[in-house]
Amino acid sequence: MILPLFPSPKNPSSSFQNTRRHLLKSDSKSSNPNARMRLYDDLLLNGYYTTRLWIGTPPQRFALIVDTGSTVTYVPCATCEQCGRHQDPKFQPESSSTYQSVKCNSDCNCDKSRVQCIYERQYAEMSSSRGVLGEDILSFGNQSELVPQRAVFGCENEETGDLYSQRADGIMGLGRGDLSVVDQLVEKGVISDSFSLCYGGMDIGGGAMVLGGISAPSDMVFTHSDPVRSPYYNIDLKEIHVAGKQLPLDPSIFDEKHGTVLDSGTTYAYLPEAAFVAFKNAIIKELDSLKQIRGPDPNYIDICFSSGSSNVNVSELSKIFPTVELVFGDQKKLLLSPENYLFRLLLKVVLEVSLGSIRFEFNWEFCSVLNVHYVSSNFLHVILIKHSKVRGSYCLGIFQNEKDPTTLLGGIIVRNTLVTYDREHSKIGFWKTNCSEQWERLHRTGGQSPSSSSSGKDNSTVESPTTSAAGGSSRYALPGEIQIGEIRLDMSLSINNSYLKPRINELTDFIAVELEINASQVRLLNFTSEGNSSLVRWAIVPSESSTYISNVTAISIISLLAEHRVKFPVTFGSYKLVQWKVKPNSQQPWRQKHYSTVILSIIIVIVVGLSASAAWVIWRHRQRNINSYKPVHVAVPEQELQPLES
Repeated sequence: MILPLFPSPKNPSSSFQNTRRHLLKSDSKSSNPNARMRLYDDLLLNGYYTTRLWIGTPPQRFALIVDTGSTVTYVPCATCEQCGRHQDPKFQPESSSTYQSVKCNSDCNCDKSRVQCIYERQYAEMSSSRGVLGEDILSFGNQSELVPQRAVFGCENEETGDLYSQRADGIMGLGRGDLSVVDQLVEKGVISDSFSLCYGGMDIGGGAMVLGGISAPSDMVFTHSDPVRSPYYNIDLKEIHVAGKQLPLDPSIFDEKHGTVLDSGTTYAYLPEAAFVAFKNAIIKELDSLKQIRGPDPNYIDICFSSGSSNVNVSELSKIFPTVELVFGDQKKLLLSPENYLFRLLLKVVLEVSLGSIRFEFNWEFCSVLNVHYVSSNFLHVILIKHSKVRGSYCLGIFQNEKDPTTLLGGIIVRNTLVTYDREHSKIGFWKTNCSEQWERLHRTGGQSPSSSSSGKDNSTVESPTTSAAGGSSRYALPGEIQIGEIRLDMSLSINNSYLKPRINELTDFIAVELEINASQVRLLNFTSEGNSSLVRWAIVPSESSTYISNVTAISIISLLAEHRVKFPVTFGSYKLVQWKVKPNSQQPWRQKHYSTVILSIIIVIVVGLSASAAWVIWRHRQRNINSYKPVHVAVPEQELQPLES
């Protein structure tokens, strides 16, 4: 999903005074807590990154796109008839005992009846969101030091465009504005005026987010961000270097209109025309030895390359593609690795069949390289554009920003980069790191990362009791990087079986909420009684939208329970994780295993069927010609001449 920036209305919907605030002073030594939140999804596969936010009492969970270009947080309302089908159920205000609507006042836009405050947001790619403003308790997950807080958010009554069709429930607005979650928490004085995002890299996804201040790494690169310059998070970009060579551009090109804007809700990067042409030409010049290939969109001329090798992984891209540097006003540089300006090639499989004047077209999408096969005659014309996934093919993820002179840097630019938005000190910092592992570093105590060891067999079950390592932190050994099909957990509870049995479904739902997974992923295998306690065996399985559980997610789940960071209600007593097992996903789902076979079979059936139809039509046409042909010596019935009208 691409959400380019769109100017806010002059009178933004708000229940607060629209005066400039004196924000709480903060620094790395501030005693304010922060909200550590995990990021999900993948920038290019999903178009965005999401986090989990709980709203109401009892809490209702939502998957929200983290967007620094939006100033409102909103979710679909239960009454919304023009909202799409999303990841979670719609928000039900009547089910929350702490929900309050924001009444119409002089500081907000009101509905026609002048009863409630309303909001409306439109985006440049023609999607929009409209709804009413409500206030309720927001919870930030079990890793958050920040306790749940009351805040204003949008309850959608209408969605259009990508907002309607996306899987994510809504938007978490992190921009500058009275309705921004960050602004509201800062106004309450519960967090420092700062937040950080860390997006996972190519082919991995995930990451971490922190609302509030963190201790910046000593080698973090900062650049000035002027809140008066534009309402968006801008940076002081002056130069771009490709392979160590500066592009021949006037520095003022990056300061036009809104300047250079950093927007986490936009997928790719967009440069002014002159800057894009210079960047494109420099990249092509450096890669003159590589073969240029067609891109995924027939309506757009993508800049794509094939490295000629199918064994290229992300860590080796810098050996093939040049490095790019962003140079800021103080001459500090941010190094961009190839994953910060490239994306893997995504193309379509298209079957075009023309039978006379009738044309059929069938489309499938793959990450792949182009091969074209065709069969043609005077009557039947078949084109099969076939693709096979090749890891060595990439396209530029930086484009021309049409005729808009703004420089817009989307999420691709900051993959595997910790970005700190230090709003109090008007600066933004960048630090290259492995963001997919950053979540573990953020939420584990003692700063010790989980260890892993290889079992030598990917299809074996990993089983381990919970043990403690030096320094008090637990260690959980997994067999390298595997695709996990099931996490089995044996848990001892200090309540008897008769008390637990009627409440087991309630406990299942509670565990799902605390582990930040879907309830359908938590399965009860069995439970037995041991005196006044109970032994329960659970299985955690992949979500419906995934075929496996990642190592990072598995370690997170195990560590949460083993280290007692999941707090059960007192009605369930205390618990202990006795043993856990991890089973690799040894079997691919049927659709994945047989996908190519099914597609090929469909293509063959279509081609054979159309060929047979064409042959039959041609045969009938020839029969008519044969029947109508008569040799000259054959007698034919005389035809009566009709008199001419005079």
